[in-house]
Amino acid sequence: MAKRACLQLVLFHKTAANGSPGGNDSPGGGDKKRTFKVELCFAAKIPMSAIAQAIRSQESENSQEALKVLDIILRQHSAKQGCLLVRQSFFHNNPDNFVDLDGGVMGCRGFHSSFRGTQSGLSLNIDVSTTMIVKPGPVIEFLLANQKVDHPDKIDWQKAKRALENLRVKTITANSEFKIIGLSDRSCNEQMFSLRQRNGNNGDFDAVEITVYDYFVKNKGMDLRYSANLPGINVGRPKRPIYFPIELCSLIPLQRYTKALSTLQRSSLVEKSRQNPQDRMSVLNELKAGNGDDIFPRNGRWNFTNKKLIQTCCVDKWAVVNFSARCVVRKLIQDLIRNASAKGIQMDDPLDVFEESPSLKRAPVARRVDDMFEQIKSKLPGAPKFLLCLLPERKNCEVYGPWKRKCLAEFGIVTQCLAPQKVNDQYLLNVLLKINAKLGGINSLLQIEASSAIPLVSNKPTIILGMDVSHGQPGQSDRPSIAAVVSSHQWPLISKYRASVHTQSPKLEMMSSLFKPRGTEDDGLIRESLIDFYTSSGKRKPDQVIIFRDGVSESQFTQVINIELDQIIEACKCLDEKWTPKFTVIVAQKNHHTKFFQAGSPDNGTTRPIHYHVLHDEIGFSADDLQELVHSLSYVYQRSTTAISVVAPVCYAHLAAARVGTFLKFEDMSDTSSSQGGHTSVGSIPVPELPRLHEKVRSSMFFC
Repeated sequence: MAKRACLQLVLFHKTAANGSPGGNDSPGGGDKKRTFKVELCFAAKIPMSAIAQAIRSQESENSQEALKVLDIILRQHSAKQGCLLVRQSFFHNNPDNFVDLDGGVMGCRGFHSSFRGTQSGLSLNIDVSTTMIVKPGPVIEFLLANQKVDHPDKIDWQKAKRALENLRVKTITANSEFKIIGLSDRSCNEQMFSLRQRNGNNGDFDAVEITVYDYFVKNKGMDLRYSANLPGINVGRPKRPIYFPIELCSLIPLQRYTKALSTLQRSSLVEKSRQNPQDRMSVLNELKAGNGDDIFPRNGRWNFTNKKLIQTCCVDKWAVVNFSARCVVRKLIQDLIRNASAKGIQMDDPLDVFEESPSLKRAPVARRVDDMFEQIKSKLPGAPKFLLCLLPERKNCEVYGPWKRKCLAEFGIVTQCLAPQKVNDQYLLNVLLKINAKLGGINSLLQIEASSAIPLVSNKPTIILGMDVSHGQPGQSDRPSIAAVVSSHQWPLISKYRASVHTQSPKLEMMSSLFKPRGTEDDGLIRESLIDFYTSSGKRKPDQVIIFRDGVSESQFTQVINIELDQIIEACKCLDEKWTPKFTVIVAQKNHHTKFFQAGSPDNGTTRPIHYHVLHDEIGFSADDLQELVHSLSYVYQRSTTAISVVAPVCYAHLAAARVGTFLKFEDMSDTSSSQGGHTSVGSIPVPELPRLHEKVRSSMFFC
């Protein structure tokens, strides 16, 4: 039985004093009493001995809870100092920490702090952290900057209402903070409210209708320069509005900006928040504590100079489509074929080059894509095996998503998109690495992979899974989340993968489609991967399953084991009741705040290594064996000639979710607000289903 304690809190607050249009206008305001009942429930008993054990680097069952208590104490201390708290990071109201990102948005630099258990005992981890905040100051200046206009008359007030909702302001007339709930329906010189005025000396009050503008100008003696024709800010309640003219309101500091950043804002944030190792160390040290034919990679990099790719594809029956990209297409093709030949790829001349009609440049994107495929079908004898797609923009091109969907889901055609702005041989080599991997080739192999010398993995059939869930950007709460599982195939290789992708409820981190019982429309993400491994690995079922899970925090570790691992086990049993492979589950955490500095060598940069947390290990990896596997998987990423910071299957899962996510990117998501065919629903939120990939590309590295 949980222990409970009941408290009764009585709060007094000052009502608005004759100066809040639409609010309580009794003379002088007054004190108003509100009573709240609060129930405190016993959660857990945390023995402080667990902290002492952590200091001595001894794990106990209460270690994580004890560390959370210490983290809460750190947060409470920061809160008392008036900091903005974002999870385990805190941000001071110091202009030196702000960088302007344009659009009324600022980057705010602060600090992350958390206690961590290490082999040496308890440590306090402190790192630089950045969040986005609304630029404090006059509300009107924020709106002008946010909408990039130069006069209040040009403001879109529907956008302004969305941008201001739930932000907090201070007014010139009061020393209190208010939360914005909206804007008045009319301008200040038209918005009326009832003002209670004393009638003589008898103590009675009369209700007088007056505009917000007249109230502040005539009753309060305020000099309003431009508010007459602008809406007022509503800081009251839905049924009891309180209005203030915008020019009397200022946004208070340290309010998070949670909308999606533009491409320019993101670039500006990266550029302005970049620090060299010396600066980063200097910032951190200002915080003081008590008592103060083989390729041989070098530094994680290699190149293919005078080398050929180890297993190459044949690029035949292919064509080029140009969606109005400005380039000399014929020269681009010649250079691509020349570089392909140098790397051992047989690349024929394209069957044709299809140019978009100039009249379609501004047509709806679906029509542009359909028209291009009509050209292809009318001029080619059959479906091409590969399409090179030239796009006019490098990022956020509206054609990209619908084009990928048409190629991969409807026709089963492998495609490579590029925006040919600055093209040289190195650029074309990077393109060819992707094309070769997508068409079934392998760019490079590890020696221990080729010689089957990877500890534990090469000895028994082993499938490696990378799992990730991609969510919509801030401000896209109705965007479905996308779960992706990539799986290795052609064991004993660890360089070849395929992917399965599903949609699920927005913001849901735990994967809901890993296993689906028989009789449903699809087999679920895992069963599909296991069947592919079986058919590509000499009809052998994996004896070992290694799972790399990305994107979950410590609070979700238990769910990974109890929910996701259980689904994977069910998928295995569904294929064969007697089949009991061994599982190892590893969480890869990219977003943490542990940094390493190489003493005496600041030029080598600051590294943030991925933190791999082993949740479950039936295979029995030693620390050295697991470290070697992780290191090896960082070198098999087929898109580049460098080792990457996270194991390739995790990176591929992220790519697969992003690639297939573009299928939905340009659709009107508001259509999903009503249930219709082709949608699944979790609770009251209908989730649009992704189209199934065509069988011709289902087992390819289409995401590469």
